[in-house]
Amino acid sequence: MKIFLRSVLGAVAILAAGVTSSAANDRYADRPPVMVSPDLSAPWVLQLGRAPGIVRQSRQVIQQPRVRYAQPAQPDRVRTASVQAPAKRMVMRPQINPLYLPQEVAYDGPQKPGTIVIDTTQNFLFLVEKNGKARRYGVGTGKPGFEWSGTHKITNKRVWPDWRPPAEMIKREAANGRYLPTYLAGGEENPLGARALYLGTTEYRIHGTNQPWTIGGAVSSGCIRMRNEDVVDLYERVNVGTTVVVI
Repeated sequence: MKIFLRSVLGAVAILAAGVTSSAANDRYADRPPVMVSPDLSAPWVLQLGRAPGIVRQSRQVIQQPRVRYAQPAQPDRVRTASVQAPAKRMVMRPQINPLYLPQEVAYDGPQKPGTIVIDTTQNFLFLVEKNGKARRYGVGTGKPGFEWSGTHKITNKRVWPDWRPPAEMIKREAANGRYLPTYLAGGEENPLGARALYLGTTEYRIHGTNQPWTIGGAVSSGCIRMRNEDVVDLYERVNVGTTVVVI
């Protein structure tokens, strides 16, 4: 029995020594080649796609929270809205009746050529010419209560005359709520217009106007009113001393 146990223990010791020696020698032995799956040998680009046999797990993209930076404080600023400028209002003035525009007409009256005849009922001024002709202009005449008639001569001629309203006119107009200046220099805003022909020693004149649409009516305080272009034309045709007959 003892002999049998010794034999077994001896065999085990020999076997153990062999295994230890074999393991030590395996450390320096050549490794067998590694077999790579054909699927894994495909180019890596394909492996990132849908290479056969490869199941890719979807990656959950975690969205990073956006960092909001506080805007620096701005000084108070006045914000203004763009406002379109209002369109200019066009005031439509009445047009003068073509009947009152200057024209050559027949004249068979008693006055000699060069005389001015003013018809305050028809609102026409005639400059008598030769051969039974006259140059006719439309005029504005005295409103009711300011009509007059008579014969005078032109005593003065003025270009863009100044205006000094009579005290009686200033008082009368103020009573109606219209306040006149005591003096107004000549110019486009002056109601005497571009030219003035003064009649005798009276306060009446043949003059222009900045309200041409009033020609043809009874509109003045006794003066004879013409369009600016018409009074300029008449001014060039007559001289101081010309006779003016108002009927």
